[in-house]
Amino acid sequence: MKILVTGGAGFIGSALCRHLVNKGYDVFNVDKLTYAGNLQSLKTLAGKQNYHFYQLDICDSDAVFEILENEQIDAVMHLAAESHVDRSILGPSAFIETNIVGTFRLLEAARRYFEKLDHSKQKTFRFHHISTDEVFGDLPFDSGIFTEQTPYNPSSPYSASKASSDHLVRAWHHTYGLPTVISNCSNNYGPYHFPEKLIPLVILSALDEKPLPIYGEGKNIRDWLYVEDHARALETIVCHGKIGESYNVGGHNERTNLQVVESICDILDGLKPRTNGKSYRELITFVKDRAGHDRRYAIDPTKIMTELHWKPQETFDTGLKKTVQWYLDNKWWWQPLKERAKIA
Repeated sequence: MKILVTGGAGFIGSALCRHLVNKGYDVFNVDKLTYAGNLQSLKTLAGKQNYHFYQLDICDSDAVFEILENEQIDAVMHLAAESHVDRSILGPSAFIETNIVGTFRLLEAARRYFEKLDHSKQKTFRFHHISTDEVFGDLPFDSGIFTEQTPYNPSSPYSASKASSDHLVRAWHHTYGLPTVISNCSNNYGPYHFPEKLIPLVILSALDEKPLPIYGEGKNIRDWLYVEDHARALETIVCHGKIGESYNVGGHNERTNLQVVESICDILDGLKPRTNGKSYRELITFVKDRAGHDRRYAIDPTKIMTELHWKPQETFDTGLKKTVQWYLDNKWWWQPLKERAKIA
């Protein structure tokens, strides 16, 4: 099976590429290599004959079509997106361009390719759009859960742009017959996560003995999913998901932001104690909450678990310990990024 992955040098995209290549799929990675794209995350795939990389923008519809046609792609897995909420608040235009316009142009390339396929190839072709639970808005602290039927109610320029791209994918299925499937995931964490995100930022700040900033009172709740569990879910969906359907992917791991930071501190206390003998928890500080900060996300993954028989292999505790250990062991990967972006 030949799979074109967009955004394959990003956090989730690189995990997906590593997973698919190691499972024996032919993977064609298309990535623009913006600030969060990092080919070092794909270092283990160097020299593998079933892995191919193309540096290009998904907004270049003709170039994407050429790859689809030349390589006779069987499935598109679309992850390329601007994805940082704070950045979307400061500069929304890049999110509109990549997440909405880029998805439109990718859909058009896929439609053009699909319509030229013979009937047997059309029956097996898939366009899998990977989205986020943030399109649903937020939930009260004490009740509710996101299902596939939850109405969209995005709160930030980022989540609004992702909601728009979801709607475009559904429209291309209903209007043009493009065989699409959508998945919406909860917050991912794990190895190769860009250092500006919460979990790696806290790990690296703690190692530098710097304050560990938490928005507001740290009560905002996220549902966490280990990135390699997500990659396994995405493979399941692209191979076995029903055309026209959407699947929520989550790990049943709700934690407040404060609990997440405290857990990281406790793990570091055991793996790399501070020289002064004190707990990393003493570095926790609280900062002014950001605009439009959603209260709580919680995913109901019942559909993918019952219909497609996927389930996460990691708990939050096991996944987080693996993640902290990975950052301790792989300074070669994160140090250049941290210096370049002046992070932590």
